[in-house]
Formats: sequence, C-alpha cells, structure tokens
Amino acid sequence: LSRPVAFAQIWKSWFSSHSLLGKKNIILMGPPGAGKTTTGRIVGQKLDCPVIDIDDDVLETTWNMSVSEKLQDVGYEEFLEEEGKALLKFSASGSVISLSGSNPMHAAGMQHIKKSGIVVYLDVPTTVLMSRLKSKQMDRIVGLSPGISLKDVLQFRKQFYKRWFDIRVLCGRDVAAEVVAEKVLDAVKRYQDSELETFISTRSSRSGRSTEEDSNKFYFSDVVIQGLALDGGLFVPERRLPKFTAEEWQGLIEATYVERAQVLLERCIHPADIPASRLAEIIETAYGENFSCSKVAPVRHLAGNQFLLELFHGPTASFKDFALQLMPHLFAYCIPRSCNYLILVATSGDTGSAVLDGFSRLHDTDKQRIALMNFFPEDGVSPIQKSQMIGCQKENAWSVGVKSDFDFCQTAIKQIFTNSDFTGFLTVEYGTALAAANSINWARLLPQIVYHASAYLDLVHQGIISFGSPVDICIPTGNFGNMLAAFYAKMMGIPIRKCICASNENNVLTEFIRTGVYDLRGRKLISSFSPAVDILKSSNLERYLHLIANEDGQLVTQLFNQLENQGHFQLQKDLLGKLQQDLVAGWCSDEDCLAAIHSVYSTTGYILDTHTAVAKVVADRLQDRTCPIIISSTAHYSKFAPAILRALRIAEINQNPLSQLHLLSSYSALPPIHWGLLETLKKTGNGDHQVCAADLSVLMSHIETLIQNHFM
Repeated sequence: LSRPVAFAQIWKSWFSSHSLLGKKNIILMGPPGAGKTTTGRIVGQKLDCPVIDIDDDVLETTWNMSVSEKLQDVGYEEFLEEEGKALLKFSASGSVISLSGSNPMHAAGMQHIKKSGIVVYLDVPTTVLMSRLKSKQMDRIVGLSPGISLKDVLQFRKQFYKRWFDIRVLCGRDVAAEVVAEKVLDAVKRYQDSELETFISTRSSRSGRSTEEDSNKFYFSDVVIQGLALDGGLFVPERRLPKFTAEEWQGLIEATYVERAQVLLERCIHPADIPASRLAEIIETAYGENFSCSKVAPVRHLAGNQFLLELFHGPTASFKDFALQLMPHLFAYCIPRSCNYLILVATSGDTGSAVLDGFSRLHDTDKQRIALMNFFPEDGVSPIQKSQMIGCQKENAWSVGVKSDFDFCQTAIKQIFTNSDFTGFLTVEYGTALAAANSINWARLLPQIVYHASAYLDLVHQGIISFGSPVDICIPTGNFGNMLAAFYAKMMGIPIRKCICASNENNVLTEFIRTGVYDLRGRKLISSFSPAVDILKSSNLERYLHLIANEDGQLVTQLFNQLENQGHFQLQKDLLGKLQQDLVAGWCSDEDCLAAIHSVYSTTGYILDTHTAVAKVVADRLQDRTCPIIISSTAHYSKFAPAILRALRIAEINQNPLSQLHLLSSYSALPPIHWGLLETLKKTGNGDHQVCAADLSVLMSHIETLIQNHFM
C-alpha cells in the first residue's frame, strides 16, 4: 500500500473500533481564514464520512440567502443570535463539521454542538490570517466595521475559541491543508487514547519494569500527586516529550508568554488529566496578575552577545515562582476529594517562599484539605530569604528551620516518602497522604521548559536571530532542574546548542560534567553568596542520566545506589561522551562573583544577583562568541542585599533587611527593587518559626503534629 492509502485505512480501522465516529463528530473550529472547510473535506475523505460546513450547508440553507446578505440584512448582534438559533436546531452524528468563524461567540449554540463530538481548534497566527484574508471578500467577517480593524476582530475572538476547544492544532504559514488534516487526526487519536502518555520511574527500564509498574500505570495526575516513585526514582514520560515542528514554533513568535505556556503545556498534559479549557484558566491565574512585568519572563540585552532572561518578576522574586504559581493549582485539580494532603518541601533558599506563596493563593476550600511544611537549612539561607519564608507562612503552611544543610533536608524528605510504615500510618490514622513540591515533582519541572522556549522566541521576535539559528544557555545550577528544563526545550525543538552549567565553590556538578566522576567523598558543603546552588546532591541529574542512557533504569539504580552507599559513581565512557555533547560546565568563586556584580553595575547600571553573577562569570569564560548566549537571571538582587552591598563596596551595612533594601533603592539601578519582596518585609518583619535538630525522627514528629493541628 502507498503511504496515504495505508494511512487512511489505518484511520478508518481505528475509528471503526472506537466510539468517536460511531455517534460522535469531529468539530473544526477557528477564525476566518483558518482553513476549516478545506481541512474538513480532507478529513472526511480520509475517514469516508459525511462532511458538513455550517456556513454553506446549514446557515445559507436555513436562511435561503448568503451569509454576507444575512449579515447586511440584520446587523452584527442579531446575526449572532440568528446563527446561534440555527446551530441549536442542528444535529448530526459520525460527521466532520466545519463551524463558522463566529459560531463560538454564541454560548448556547456551542454548548449544544460541543456535546456531539470533539472540538478541534485550528490555531493560526494572526499575521498569517491577515495575509490570507487580504485577498478574500471581507463582508462575511462578523464584527468588522468602520473603526474596528480586522486584527481587532481576530484578537477579540480568541477568547471564545479558547473557551470551547478540546484539542488545539497549530497551523503555520505554509502548512498544506493535507498536513493540517493529518495533524487533526493525530490530535484526535491522542485525545481518545490517554494510554499513550504514561510515566515511568528513572529506576525502571522499558525492558525490565519494576513490580510496581507491572501492576499500575502512572498518568500525569498520578505523578503530580505521588511526586516520587515508590522505588526511589523520579517520574519521567515513557514516550518522552512531544517535539514541535519549526513551523509550529514560528507560529508562537508573536504569542504572549501565557499563550506560549498554554500551547506547550497542552501538548505535555493529556486532556484526560486536565482539560484544555481548565488548564488555560490555571495558566491565566498563575501568570496573569501575579507577575510585575507584562512579558512575565522578559529577555534583556546585557552586553555584546549576552542576554539576560529575567526570571524574578514573580511575587517572591525568583525563578521558582514560574513553577510554584502554577503547580499548586495543578495539584489541587488532580487530587481526589476523599483525602487530605500534606506537601513536604526542602529548600536551599528560594523554593520556600515561592511554594508558601503559591499554595496560599488556592481557594479556601482547597486550603482546608492541602497543607504544607517547608524545611530549610536554618543557617544556610540569606537573612532576607529567611524573612520571606517566615513572613509567607499562612494558615495552611509552615516553615521549619533545620540545623543542617540543604542536602540533609532533601535526603530526609526522600527517606520519609519511601518509609511505607510512616506514610501508611499517616493515611490510616489521619486520612492524610504526603506529596512533594520540590523539583523532583514533574509538575515543578514542566513549567520551567516554557520560559527557556519563550526566551528563544523573544530573540527571534526582536530580530536578534532568525528561527533555526542556535543559541547557548548558561544557568546557575545546583539541583539541575532548571538546566534539565532547558535541555527538554532543546529536545522539543528549540535550537539550543550548548547548555552551560555554572556552579559556585560547591562545584560537584562541574567536576562531574568534566570528568564523569560524581564524588562526594570528603566533600563538605561550603556556604557561599549564592546559597540556592549550595548543593552537593543534584536530584534532577537522575532524570538526565536516565535519558542519555536510553531509559536504562537498572544502570541508573546502580549509579545512585552507589552514590548513596559509597559516596561516588563514575559514568561509562560512552555516556560521558553523550553528556559532553550537551553540557559544558564551570565554576566561580565568591570573590569573582562579587567582582562581576561590581563590574556589570559600573559599566551598565544593572545589578546582577549573586547567582546570575556566577553564571555571568562562567559564561565569560566558556562562551565562544559565535552565537548569542542567554544567561538565566534566576533571582532578584534584593534577596541578597548584604552581598550586593558588599559587591558595590558599601563599607557599613545595616543588619536590618528592610534598611538594606532602602539603601539599595537609593542607587536607582536596573532593575528596580522588587515590589513583592519589599511589601512582604514591610508587613512581617521578623516573625516566629520552628527550628529542629537534624534528626529524621524529629522531622517526622513535626509532620505528625502539623497534621493533627490542621486536619483533625
């Protein structure tokens, strides 16, 4: 069989064995010029089923006049009402239906038609639509009138399309209708078959699954709730992440950050877990009014070929806000109503305030069944970070300082999750399950992919590069989550050449990337001016190694068991070669970090935070200047005021965090002092928090007490 014939027969066979075209319809929706009619005909031919065009076959037949004549006859508002009434009287089954561009603007009519099938949104960039429609008759476009431009009409209608669709198909400028039709069929198949999108543990493999995985399949909603696999591994998609075509990426160049996030996350989260319309609401809530910059994650030129990706415009002034404004809503949607949940978090600094703020924004009914306990190294975060974590405590969220370092906090949480006796006791005795909000949770990692992709698209939109030209990315990293998200963006089709890992003096990751040896023997954590990367055990590295080892869970298990038991492991030569094709690494001392802050401020008037300065130093050393480099600015400098003031060579530094911020604001530097941080410190000052010893049993006791106080 030829490929097109074979494809059509496969689809006919698939639909004959499923319910979709038994009684259901495929309903194509989109703006004028999206190609609904042509695409509908091709899909109908492939499936050998009836094709109905609402404009030609329903409206004009019902009215006995053309659509344009009806519009001229009754006017805009009456036309929408008449069109909606016609849609309410219409019924069909087992058909491909092409809606009019204005059908989605009539709520009752769309509710009626939506019940009969799957609504597929043909999403075409506005500039492409404008180009197509210039050569077409304009009198059929509802809402177009003197004083209202075609662009305004198209932008206005987007809100209605987003409300009704079940699945989205991206349609670029030069994509043939035949290709769009195949994309529609692929999208419908994905919608119908959630079995395609399951997750596995990094400590299992395709050829040798664990007993746990033999008896259960894990979907997105499961891994959001469970966080950590029962075998101690981390969840990853079994079929890897979807790859976008160049045309699909180019269709997002004009899009806003929220729109880009919606498109990317729709493709990574199956609608059986979270429907597209609900996901859109969650994303709007997360990135709408909670960020101080309308671009959410703007890209700023620093100097030469270096650009800063500003990730600190969220409410708690760090990149953690991108995941933790979104993740709590995903979690609340996914969990069953019959159980209470306690979220456990370990933080090296920024996660604490971000997760506290994120979960505090849940609806009150969700707060009653979701509580949070945040563990942080008592003496291992900046004074302002600690003030934030204490000040962000709410009625369902608490911070606990631990007399140890971040690695202890993170390891302790992993041990608690894998202690089936303790977790079982909490479930039976208190009806409460544990969950994780650290970067080990897939819902924490996924939103971070968006801003790396968005940064590249912004450079294209600004005319710095053309799509397809490579960029390098440099990220200050300790736990490897942010770096892994950039690598995932590369896998999904963003032309990232090299991912540069920047470490401080806790440079275990740098040594590993250079040598293939991960060695913690004799290593002690060094407190630095960049505490968020004061990490020796890099959790998300496990996901990356699982990926380059071709999902060999047995090898990953062996490596990380050896690290746990012996304090080290070494990669095979072939895997090290793969790793070094993707990653390069360097590290920066505290002295060089402060010098970079001073130098950049002196030459540009811009103040880097200490983590961004680490990345700047490493980027200067490792970039080859043959392409742009995007440096992730992961936190606002306000959070590290004492170090910043020292870098700016201020002799006397007041120990009060609020006074430090007022002093920094007097510099009138870029960017300005962070609004949310200043407000938090004004409101809270130094509140109370619990402090405990570095003892696993003590942490477990705190957890049980919190559950008793909140849920009982």
